[in-house]
Amino acid sequence: MAFIEISGVSKSFSSGGEKRDVLSGASLSVERGEFVSIVGMMGCGKSTFLKIVAGIIAPDAGRVEVGGSLVRGVQPNAAIVFQNYSLLPWFSALENVRLAVGAAFPDWTKERQREQAARHLEAVGLGKALQRRPSQLSGGMRQRVAIARAFATEPEILFLDEPFGALDALTRESLQQELVRLSSSAHRPVTTVMITNSVEEALLLSDRIVPMTRGPHALGTPVRVDLRRPRTAGELMHDDHAARVRAHVVASLTRDLKPATKQQVA
Repeated sequence: MAFIEISGVSKSFSSGGEKRDVLSGASLSVERGEFVSIVGMMGCGKSTFLKIVAGIIAPDAGRVEVGGSLVRGVQPNAAIVFQNYSLLPWFSALENVRLAVGAAFPDWTKERQREQAARHLEAVGLGKALQRRPSQLSGGMRQRVAIARAFATEPEILFLDEPFGALDALTRESLQQELVRLSSSAHRPVTTVMITNSVEEALLLSDRIVPMTRGPHALGTPVRVDLRRPRTAGELMHDDHAARVRAHVVASLTRDLKPATKQQVA
């Protein structure tokens, strides 16, 4: 059995007396230490799928298992990075990260928690911004805080909900490379599931890419990215294997493409 097993997951929502089907029979296996990206356009149910896998919401049908145990709520060994940073505005960058470390390691002294937080903020280039509040940071710096917070808790599992979607191209590329470096330098393998609407981002980061079209649908056939990491966008532009993976994913996303209806949600 794989480390994460998602079996036949379905989900619907009701609004205004109407039922909206989002997912239907979605299944996926993720091995320990693997980086898997779910790629799809807006409205295909990616965020709903990730929230179910992360234990934030429960499926209507199907099951999610981690390490052979049924998921019932958020996993204590997991961290989540959202697109909107989710930082507490009245605390400094250091305290935002320290609070997460405190929740993960409540037996540690506050001094040790601060040291852990500071070390991970320095790792993402924020060593001189420890005492700044989120309002004093740029969007890219806020997302660096969110990434530092995730890794400071030493998670076994990392869930990424389009973490770079709101950033400019240069900041996005820098943070993508930092994510790869942090994942590979961790003292234990970090199993990562990321959702994105960017095929190029998935190519850059992933071991496997899973296409997902507008639903309710099950996930498409995963495709493996057999390229050594770290990768660069320039290398991917001229690599034959990357071109084949890109073509497969794009074809999968567009094969059943239809106009969105009111039954579909983001």
